[in-house]
Parts: sequence; C-alpha cells; structure tokens
Amino acid sequence: MEHPGKVRVGLHSENLLLRSCTVRNTETVIGIVVYAGHETKAMQNNSGPRYKRSKLECRLNMDVLWCVVLLLLMCLVAAVGHGFWLSELHNPIFMIPDDTHPALAAFYMFWTMIIVLQVLIPISLYVSIEIVKLGQVYFIQNDLDLYNPVLDTGVQCRALNITEDLGQIQYLFSDKTGTLTENRMLFRRCTVAGTEYPHHENGISLERYEEQGCGDADHSLTLRSRTSGKSLSCKSLSCNRSSVSLNTLTAESDTHSVHDTLRRHTPGAFSSTMECAVVPDPQLQAKLNTLSSPMRSPFRQEAAEISHILDFFLALTVCNTVVVSSPTQPRHVVQMPMVRTPLRSLEEMKAMFQKLSLPRFPSSPNRNTDALPSLTKKLFTRGRPASYFPNSSPQTPIKTLQSPTIPSGTPSDTPPAPVTPALSSGAWGEDRDDIQKAKDNSAESESDDEDEAEELLYEAESPDEAALVQAAKAYGYTLLGRSPEQVLVAVPGTGPLSIALLHVLPFHSARKRMSVVVRHPLTGEVVVYTKGADNVIMELAEAAEDGFSREIMERTQRHLDQYAREGLRTLCVAKKVLEEQEYKAWLKRHEYAETSIENREELLLESAERLETNLTLLGASGIVDRLQEEVPETIEALQEAGIKVWVLTGDKQETAINIAFACKLIRPTDHILMANCDSKETCEARLQELQHEIRQVTKEGTPEDDSSDSVLVIDGRTLDYALQKELQGSFLDLTCCCRSVICCRSTPLQKSQVVQLVRDKLKVMTLAIGDGANDVSMIQMADVGIGISGQEGMQAVMSSDFAISRFKFLRKLILVHGHWCYARLANMILYFFYKNVMYVNLLFWYQFFCGFSGNTMTNSWVLIFFNLLFTSVPPIIYGVLDKDVSGEMLLEVPDLYKYGQNSEAYLPSTFWLNILDAFYQSLVCFFIPYFAYAGSDIGVFFFGSPINGSALLIILLHQLIESRTVTWIHAALLLFSALFYYAFVLLLSIMCVTCNSPTNPYGIETKVMSEPLYYLICGFTTVLALLPRILVRAFCNTICPSDLVRAQKMERLSAQDYSMSLRQWKENKAKDCPPDTSLRTSV
Repeated sequence: MEHPGKVRVGLHSENLLLRSCTVRNTETVIGIVVYAGHETKAMQNNSGPRYKRSKLECRLNMDVLWCVVLLLLMCLVAAVGHGFWLSELHNPIFMIPDDTHPALAAFYMFWTMIIVLQVLIPISLYVSIEIVKLGQVYFIQNDLDLYNPVLDTGVQCRALNITEDLGQIQYLFSDKTGTLTENRMLFRRCTVAGTEYPHHENGISLERYEEQGCGDADHSLTLRSRTSGKSLSCKSLSCNRSSVSLNTLTAESDTHSVHDTLRRHTPGAFSSTMECAVVPDPQLQAKLNTLSSPMRSPFRQEAAEISHILDFFLALTVCNTVVVSSPTQPRHVVQMPMVRTPLRSLEEMKAMFQKLSLPRFPSSPNRNTDALPSLTKKLFTRGRPASYFPNSSPQTPIKTLQSPTIPSGTPSDTPPAPVTPALSSGAWGEDRDDIQKAKDNSAESESDDEDEAEELLYEAESPDEAALVQAAKAYGYTLLGRSPEQVLVAVPGTGPLSIALLHVLPFHSARKRMSVVVRHPLTGEVVVYTKGADNVIMELAEAAEDGFSREIMERTQRHLDQYAREGLRTLCVAKKVLEEQEYKAWLKRHEYAETSIENREELLLESAERLETNLTLLGASGIVDRLQEEVPETIEALQEAGIKVWVLTGDKQETAINIAFACKLIRPTDHILMANCDSKETCEARLQELQHEIRQVTKEGTPEDDSSDSVLVIDGRTLDYALQKELQGSFLDLTCCCRSVICCRSTPLQKSQVVQLVRDKLKVMTLAIGDGANDVSMIQMADVGIGISGQEGMQAVMSSDFAISRFKFLRKLILVHGHWCYARLANMILYFFYKNVMYVNLLFWYQFFCGFSGNTMTNSWVLIFFNLLFTSVPPIIYGVLDKDVSGEMLLEVPDLYKYGQNSEAYLPSTFWLNILDAFYQSLVCFFIPYFAYAGSDIGVFFFGSPINGSALLIILLHQLIESRTVTWIHAALLLFSALFYYAFVLLLSIMCVTCNSPTNPYGIETKVMSEPLYYLICGFTTVLALLPRILVRAFCNTICPSDLVRAQKMERLSAQDYSMSLRQWKENKAKDCPPDTSLRTSV
C-alpha cells in the first residue's frame, strides 16, 4: 500500500484483524476488506478434512460385500431351479399357457428373487449404527468423571463416526508442553554472563505454595482467552496494590518477607497470582545494588558483567509481544517521547545516577517497581492516553526524586533533588501540584494510592513470555505499556523509560527465535535483542572471539545442560549492537522485503537471518512447566493396556528425558537408546547399531518380549534422516523393538510425518493428542485426533475428533468408553447380520417347495414389518447400553483393553460362524413346522404362522444370550417386541378381509393360535435352534475362559474375594513379563 507521501507499506499477516480479535494500543484503524466470501481462509482451506473411516466400518463394508455375494448366489440357485422346474413340466393344468422360454423365465426369476431376498443386505444396519453412535456420544459427553469444573467443560465429541476406534488404539502420539504438562510456565532460575543464580528462595516459595494447595479460594486462577478476552473463572485476585507513593520511590530495608514478594505480584496471562511471583536471588540482587553504590567503582570485568545483567533483564522486558492492560482500561497507549542525549558507557550511566542523587537499588525491587500508583492511573485513565515527554537534557531526571524515606534517627545518604522543569510537559507536568501535595503528606498519599492503584495485567501469546516478563518485573524492570512504535519500561532508579521499538522479528518455526530492534534509551545505539532455543542461539553466538565471551558460552552451556536434566525449559538471550551505517544498510533491504509481493515470506526470513548473526550471549533462563495431575498414572495404565506411547516435542533432549522419567514413560530399569547423528550415513549406521544392541540385550536374558524395556530417544536432525525413504524401514524396525519413543526438537511437519509413517507402514490404529496449533497436522493425520483445550488457543480442539481439558481424562475415554463403544458396535453388527440371514433363509428354503416361483409363506405386511418394527429396537438399545465389564474393572485391569486392540469381538471367523449359526437356525425353524404339518391340508399362511412366531422368539432370545448386561430396559423391550408382533398379526387376522388381495389372511392367525400344536412347535423349535450356541458358550467359558469372562466372574464376588482375586490377577500378569533389574543406557 502506498501513502500519498510515496511511502510504501507492506501489508502482511501482522496487519490482519481476524474475527474475535481484541484491538489494543490503537486509536484508530483504517483498513480494507480482504479475503472475503469464498476467498476467506476458511473457504480456501476447506478442501474438506480427511475423512476418517473407522476400522470397524471397513470390516463391515467388506462383510456387506460378502452378503451381496451370498444374495447373488441364492438368487442364482433359485433362477436355475425355476428354469429346470419349468422345463420338466408338460402343459400343467395349474398354469396359464405361456410361450416364455424356461431360460428367459429363469432370468426373470433371478430379479424376482433379488426383490424377495433383498433383506439380506443390511441397509437398516447403517441407520441403526448412526443412532447407536449418537447414544454412545451422549453418554461420553455426560460422563461426570470427564468433566473439568475449573473450566466448566467436558468431553466434546466432534466426530460421530469413529467412536469405536477409541477401543482399538495401538499407538499414541503425544505432545509434551500443554499436553503432559500444565503449560503454565514459572520462572525458576537463570544464568547471566556465565554465572548461575539458583533462586533457592523462589523454589522454596513455590514448593510451599504447592503444599498449601494452589486451588484455594483465596488464590483462584484467572485465565484469559486471547481471542475473546473473557475471563474463564469467576474470581480473580488483585495483588498489585502499591503501598509506596510516587514521591517516596526510595530504597527500602531488606526486611521484606517472601510472603510480601508473593503478595505484591501481578498475575500473569497464564498462571495464578501466587505462581507468577518471583523471589529475587540475593546474589544477583547484590550485583545490581553495586550500580548505585557511591563507595567504589566496579572493576572492568565486573562492569562488563553488570552490563550483561542490565541488558539481560532489558531483553526479557522488551523482547516479547506481551500486551499490558488493566481491569478498567484494557487499551494502553504510549505516545512518542523526545529523544535523550545518549550515554556511552556504564561509568557515564553510573555517574549520571550519582550526579542526580538517585536512590540505590532497593533490596525489595517489587516495592520499587510496584510503587507507581500515580503512573498506573495515568497510563490507564479513561478518555486520555498516557503520555510522557522527558527532557532532552541528560542532566534532567525523568521525574521528581527525593531522598529515601528513612526511619526516625537514621541520616539520609543523599540530599533531596530539586524539582526540575521536566515536569512542565506531558501528563506528569499537569499533575505537578498533586505530586507536591503527595510529598507534603506521604502517609496519606500512601494510603490513598494503595486503595486506588490498579494492577497491571500481562496478556502474552505464550506462557513463556509471561513468565519472563514477571521475572524481569521482580528485579524492577517492569513493562508498563506497549505501542507499535515504542515500549514503556520502568527501570530501577530511573523510573519509566520510553524505548523506541524499531522492528519486531516474530518467532518463526524455522528460525526458532524472535528478535526486536530497539534504540537503547540510555546509549542511543541500535540494539538487537534476541531470545530463542539454546542450540540456535549458541550457534549464532559462536563467532565471538574474545576470551570473556567464550568463557561465558562454555559456562552457560553447562548450566543449560543442568537445567535440562532438571526438566526445565531453557531459553537463551543474546544481543547485538549495530552501527548506524550497518543498520541503515539492513533497513533498506528489510523494507524491500516488507513491501515485496512475491516471495515475501522467504525474503523476510532471509532478512531476519542476516541480522541475527554474531550475537553476544547474555544469559539463559530455566522455566519450570509442571506435569498435569495423574499423568504418570495415565501413561502407566495406557502402557499396561498394550498401547505404545510416543512423545513428540520441540524441547531439548535432556528436558524431554527428564519429563519422561517424571511421567513414568521411562522407568528406572529401562534401556535408553540415544540417536544423535549429523549425517544420513551416520544415522543409518546408528540405527543398525541400536538394533544389534537390542538383539545382544535380548540374548543376555531379558524377557521374551524385548519391547518391554527399551526406549528410543531421537533428536530432530536424526529424525529428518530417519524419515527419508531409504531409512524408513530400519527406523520402524528399531521402534518396533522399543516400548516407547521420544522425538526431541521435532517440528510440526515432522510430527505429522512420523504419525503417517507409523500408520501407513505398520497398519496400526493411531491416536494423536496435542493442545496447540503446531499439533494440528499431527492430530489430523492420526486415525483418532484428540485436542486439549489448554493455554494455546482452540486450534487443536477445532481440528480434533474429540476434545478434552486434561490429559488424565484420556485414561477413561480410551480404556472404558473406547472399549464399550467397540464391543457394543461389534456385537450389534454381528447380530444384525445373523438376524437378516436367518430370516431370509426361511424364504429361501420355501422356494424348494414352490417351484422356485418367488412366492412366500408369509403375509406381505408381516414380511415388511418383521425387520422394520418387530426386531429393530432391541438391537439399538443393545448397542447403546450393553456393558460386558464395568468401568471400574476396566480401569483396574487395563489389560482388558487388548480385547478391542486385537479386534477379538469382530473377526472374519466370528462373522462366518454367525452366518453358519444363522443357516442352522433357519433350517431348524423351517423344517420342524414342515414335518409337523406334513400330510395335512393347511394353507400357505397357516404353515407360515408358526415359522414366523418361532423365528421371532429365536431372534429375540439369541440377543438375550449375547447380552452381557440385562436391565429392565432390555427385558421390557424384548417383551414389548414379542407382544407387539402377536397383537399385530391377531388384529390383522381379525380385521383384514380384502387388504392383501388376492390372498386373504382373515381368521388364519386366530385359528392357528387356538391349537396346542402351534405352541409346541414354537417352543421346541426355539430350544433346538438355540441349544448349540448355549452349549458352546458354556463349554468355552468353563474350560478356557477369556480375560473378559474372568473379569465378569470376579465382579460377582464379594468385596474381600474381589480384592484378593484382583491382586492375584495382577501378580500373575507381572510374572508373565518380569522387568529387567539393571539400568543400561547407550549414548
């Protein structure tokens, strides 16, 4: 876009306002509508999600094809039989003379039989399956055990066609951050200029906070949605009340307690108030205090270290996209200040501090930082934007400062500074009288400010940024406001400084870092502050030549390794000072990249990489991300169920391993296999070496199942090589020998590639779970995708098949509901096939006695309603409510989940056994009435009446035998179906005289049901038809019971016997797979 002044401005993704966005730091917006209608992102990307067809549905479709083959075969037999029958007749008196050739008549009869026997194709089964799945989804979504009262959300079933796949999962791919962990980052420790600051008091305070319970009402959590800005909780805690007025910004005694520090901190965007608080490290705080010490000047190396510390915290404050707001004024505007005369060195900066008689760094930086109530009110005053115009003279302080507030009897070290003319301009100049009054009555001002000050709310795109901003705030570097052109920061001893924000180079998954280009408020230099992944920043800082920088890098790397072993998330901070000419040269090419239309993303990426070179390492931070509750128990239960759990994360290898140990993905006795390679050839050799090592371990006496004690840990670079076509086979062979796999430093693309490789090559059922946009491709690629509604938005939820709020809910969702859904649907489908084949065969057997003429011995109304009304409802209730094992037993014994994993309920063998049983029952149901009425003069419908009655009883009682749970609902529906049939046929027999022309069913049913032989035939036929199934079931359950049958028997025991049997069962399972007792690690 080109302005009237010939200035070109490139429009890109940063300029887009999407639906539900909250606009901040902006007075007015001038925009154009883009990507509207069919050009919207949703429509352009709406090529339709990958249709996920359940494994059971694929098996069903194949068996439907077998039913079609069976139907064609039966129709062909009937057609051939009809042709032979006609060819053997010679002018029969009971047939109208016709010149049709027997072959043509057979062809016509083939299509007639298609119509008569078409019930064999279970079209109604597909409708019944959809109804059953709706019922299953209803019970899943209303399970109180899967409800999160904090977020007021339960399970969301976004895909209705794959509920049964939850019961057949074999591989589970999980993200780490936000999925296994809370994704509520808390600053734990840091290293600056090669010196490590452990923050012991901070760690102790967090431990005490956890022990006291972080869910108390007084410490309620306030979660904010970045899209809507609405609070997800009903209560928030305001802990940013300042007790120090503007004119009493002075040094305080070091008598504050940890509780005071925690109490005075502002809640972050992702964590509670108490968790966000950071207790400063005494050693680091002491070094900051030397800056304001008048006794001595720091040595050169000490000055360089302090300079690194100042830049480190300044980088934490400005190198982010955190938005500052307050409860009463969500939009914060900062106007452009006047430029200061630059200062060139740390000594000049210290000299300025001494000349201005500024106070020393306070021992309690939180009080210094938070003691800006008047400033806060100015920043967030309705109707007038906050503004401040500092004087251009370096000798003019930013605000009126006076000597510290000293207790009685204690002399002041520094004389009071006079009021300067700097207060005559800007918002503070307008309130000079108010400040003077505050100086006259500090006690009253303190009380008023404590009541009226407003808290600062930090809303960040990621919890890492919020944690780092809170850490900087603990040391007095407070982010007060942000605009597109500048950042307002409160610096200890100098108050608020306006830092010109020249450029923001946002985080990119390829660069793995973000940078900001600012003009330093004190030196006037152009400085690049960069933060990002440690391996990336270390590579960019390797060009440092002086010994001091090399020593810093070596010590920092040791500290990073230590942080990773402790399970902390690491982030490195670096800077680069640009000369004016160098900056102008880069700016010219960067502006060209911003205004480019073609290859704009590539040009911007190249521009950022050109700037982020020869960095000076400042330090690194360690952020703790707690595990979610019950994650270890959930993973342990899933592994006991036979599910292989893979973790795909972008974190460091050491961090991922530490988290894996914490969540019991890796056990202390596991054999850890490390794969870190720099080339494709090395990767191939390493994979072969690891396979050989596993074989050697197996020969040494490990369990027969060698996958029980091996865990593969592979980094992103090696994974790139392993995913290449030539190495895929070796990689999969190795992973099949491992119980778990951990992929570190993996990109979103690699995650989806891994899932696709395992799914397609191994032909297994996969499940992927994640919480962020970087997990969307993995979720969509898996057979079942589960999104967690966490801190990183709703992208994962919107792309998932199921949505949960905590990882622990996965345990019951898979082991209980997944097992139930699979078992219910599988048994219902088999029952439908049996029912249709059994009844259709009755019509087929009759063709042998009617010249294959296509006639039936059943009234057409009964034939229509038999499958539509009389036997349709019980299978649906059976598919929704049947329980083979209780939920408690499935959670206690995860091994029962293997019943669905191995598809034991629905195998090709079980399908054909049901078909054979249906053929047998149809033979019994047809020929017992046939022989009973042989030689009599009954009519066709009279003969069909006991056949229909027997068939109905056999089909209903067959379902009763197959049901694992019989409730009053089941019994009532079975009884209702039987009564409904008899009521219908009796009413039809009484009232229907000419409704079925040319046949006449009038009086047939009343006549046949009045004879005792009818009931004798129905009873004997039913018993004889069902007896083989009952005997086989009793024999198998007694001689060789399955685990499900054993579990059903255990549930009928008393509480004491149940506990004893359960303990014995678990002991027997443990003996079958004894763990290895030695720890072996291959590096």
